[in-house]
Amino acid sequence: MASSRQIEQTAAAWLARRDGEGWGAQDQAGLEAWLAESTAHRVAFLRLEAAWAHSGRLKALGAGVPAGQIPARGQWARFSFDMQERRSAVPVDAHAPQTGAAKEPLDLRGLTFAPRTPPRASRAGGYAGAAAAVVLAVALGWGWQRHASVEQASYLTAIGDLRSVPLSDGSNATLSSDSKMLVSLSNGERRIDLEQGEAFFEVAKDPGRPFVVSAGGRQVVAVGTRFAVRRSGADLRVVVTEGTVRLQSEAGTGPQRMPTTLLHAGNVALAGSRGVLVRTGTVEEAERDLDWRSGYLTFRNTPLADAAAEFNRYNARKIVMGDAQVSAMRVGGNFRWSNTEAFVRLLEQGFPVRVERQPDRIVLHSH
Repeated sequence: MASSRQIEQTAAAWLARRDGEGWGAQDQAGLEAWLAESTAHRVAFLRLEAAWAHSGRLKALGAGVPAGQIPARGQWARFSFDMQERRSAVPVDAHAPQTGAAKEPLDLRGLTFAPRTPPRASRAGGYAGAAAAVVLAVALGWGWQRHASVEQASYLTAIGDLRSVPLSDGSNATLSSDSKMLVSLSNGERRIDLEQGEAFFEVAKDPGRPFVVSAGGRQVVAVGTRFAVRRSGADLRVVVTEGTVRLQSEAGTGPQRMPTTLLHAGNVALAGSRGVLVRTGTVEEAERDLDWRSGYLTFRNTPLADAAAEFNRYNARKIVMGDAQVSAMRVGGNFRWSNTEAFVRLLEQGFPVRVERQPDRIVLHSH
């Protein structure tokens, strides 16, 4: 995955080629294909194109104005075209009534034009250099904006919905049911505040900008990897399916600060008030913990109370435990989280469970 700097360099090269000579339909098709590959490509190209147009307007507005002078609003400079002898600029007010010398037309009888320089074999290098200069000027002129957030947005899902969220840095987030996150991408950091629920992240590699997911006073830090974070009150679950992430306490947590834990592919970490518990397994096992992305829930000798809690995350009609004995029963299997009724019927048929169906809930009792 290309870094943001590489994407900007490629966008500058495309802009230089487009504004050079010999641009044709095949080149346009190539540009459109590159823009369609990623939201990050489109953002970089549009930002650079806007900066390029902005620099052109500044050059046009400043033509003929002596160094150190700023024309008043609504005025422009009236100047000599004789390059051998520059006369002082005479400001002309666009809104003032025209009298006397102000009405006198410019004397253009001595105007001569320099011969046009023959085009070089390739102008892409010059345009690319100019484009780079524009990017530098924008960085200097608008530096405060670059250090501020480049992207700030809030995303949420309703109960029973999943949502895929492409980010402008090339990363992608998949929000689970009833989840909410705040995104803030800046020059120095990519930050996600997971306010509730669960999200799976496919992080674009960018060593210069760590990808930080904050939830419940803890942070999960990565550079380029795949992992999921679930927030349940003060507890956190982290599942890593690719690469390595760092689980740590958020800055400013004081004496409650936990030691940093490195998690590798196949690890599942449970962080709570008593510390961090890490389960080591295979990547395939970790992927099964994230079957919710494809519409399933996978249980392996799971207490029925925990299985019901998983179903309740995706359905408005809740499964409620009627007594401690039914809560402790253990179940296993692969079930669609959208089909609570099928799961309950299986319990009726294969377990000593009595089902009480109510409009807003399903209560399970032991026989």
